[in-house]
Amino acid sequence: MSAPIETSRVIIVGAGLAAQYAALKLAPRPVLVISPEPLGTGASSAWAQGGVAAAMDPADSAEAHARDTVSAGAGTVDAGVAEAVTTEAREHILDLTGLGTPFDRTEDGSYVMSREAAHSFARVVRVRGDQAGAEIMRALTAQLREAAHVQVLEGVMATALEVSEGRVTGVAVARCNAGLSASVVLRSTAVLLAGGGSGGIYALTTNPPRIRGQVIGMAARAGAQIADAEFVQFHPTAIACGIDPAPLATEALRGDGAVLINRHGTRFMQDAHPDAELAPRDIVARAVYAQTQAGLAPALDTRAAIGAAILTDFPAVASACQQAGLDPVAEPIPVAAAAHYHMGGVATDASGQSSLSGLWACGEVASTGLHGANRLASNGLLEALVYGRRCALAIDAALPPAGPAQELAMPDLPSAEPPDPALVARLRQAMTDGAGVIRNAEGLAETLAQIARIEAAQPGCEALANMTATATLIAAAALARRESRGAHFRSDYPEAAGETGERSRMTLAEALAIRAAATTREDHA
Repeated sequence: MSAPIETSRVIIVGAGLAAQYAALKLAPRPVLVISPEPLGTGASSAWAQGGVAAAMDPADSAEAHARDTVSAGAGTVDAGVAEAVTTEAREHILDLTGLGTPFDRTEDGSYVMSREAAHSFARVVRVRGDQAGAEIMRALTAQLREAAHVQVLEGVMATALEVSEGRVTGVAVARCNAGLSASVVLRSTAVLLAGGGSGGIYALTTNPPRIRGQVIGMAARAGAQIADAEFVQFHPTAIACGIDPAPLATEALRGDGAVLINRHGTRFMQDAHPDAELAPRDIVARAVYAQTQAGLAPALDTRAAIGAAILTDFPAVASACQQAGLDPVAEPIPVAAAAHYHMGGVATDASGQSSLSGLWACGEVASTGLHGANRLASNGLLEALVYGRRCALAIDAALPPAGPAQELAMPDLPSAEPPDPALVARLRQAMTDGAGVIRNAEGLAETLAQIARIEAAQPGCEALANMTATATLIAAAALARRESRGAHFRSDYPEAAGETGERSRMTLAEALAIRAAATTREDHA
């Protein structure tokens, strides 16, 4: 490894909504943003279709939004966090508007809002129907490009954290735009992780290709505490067309009246929940999954409720359908449950501080207590905004005043061995088979044994080790939680153990001990 490079810049790992918003809020403190792809692309934020949940209507309230958040979270939401985040929501919408986000507005200037699953009110602020994530990111990226205090390293990814005496002192990074290079350590007094979730470690996912749990795994390998790892949200209406990652049919379609049917043309959500298609996501996802498993080909029918308007009102969905050879105006859209959002992540306090000194986290990589066991629709972008700013304020307060910072240049680095694609494919399938929509002890133990074998097949590959660390934490926490709660469903423990539950907290060392025990049992079975 090359000699470490010292920088006075705050290092932000990731370049999605949380990362960019935090970078802007750190002004004028010098910032270095690590972006694997060209800025503004490759992040889950840019793919978000629904919008940002916020009580903007005078008839709505932050209190009602908080109640819905707690209710959807199935007994493990931190109510204080929910109240604080929903109270802040309105000012962030106004801030994004000022930064140039073209939210949909009525003739009188009010925000156009849609209702999504488990919301008691239409409070999801949208952009051109299903373009919220892309348009918010476009506005922020334009601001970031002009920000004098921000340097962006594109085509570079983080591979590990440097830790000294319990404090994070730097980040190992590698070039990744033309194969993978060896790593070099960038040393800084503050590191902010904002590098996305874990959906891509499942075979069927709606997440961008690179989002495979590497940043959570990196933090876990450094010793950070991980919270709620078992809670992975599966979106019920990924478009089932054989494309990886799967395009998304936004929940706003169901908010506008689209219905779920099977190949017989029969609606199946009416018998599953009083709210039918607008039931909480975990319930809809399991119903769709059950239809798929039974060979009943679930589909989303937008024809009667939306008709030809889908082409103009939901351009992302219409484009995805067109690319897959589907015509949503004339036929139902085939759907499947796909890994979509990780409620778990790096455990943080109210300011985004992790269990390690010098390390903060925000966005999907973090677990703040807002989402509980089942994220309320469109609260993901909201959390990214709230905690992006909180992390920026906390980091700025923790550091001495900053002067000008030198531009940092990446050295020439030799090539390194990337993760074996066959091993990554095995990992994704193992997670889908044993730690997916429906779980049980036998399947989780087999998944943990598979992860151990995959890890052992390519020792020394940090990028793969980051993925397997996150996979291990998800499966180990799922095995330890002997109940069903929210997005975590155990067929061998189908009931919740009480109305409320405890959030899980686990280190990688603890997860590896569970994996070792489970693997030993598997070997003796």
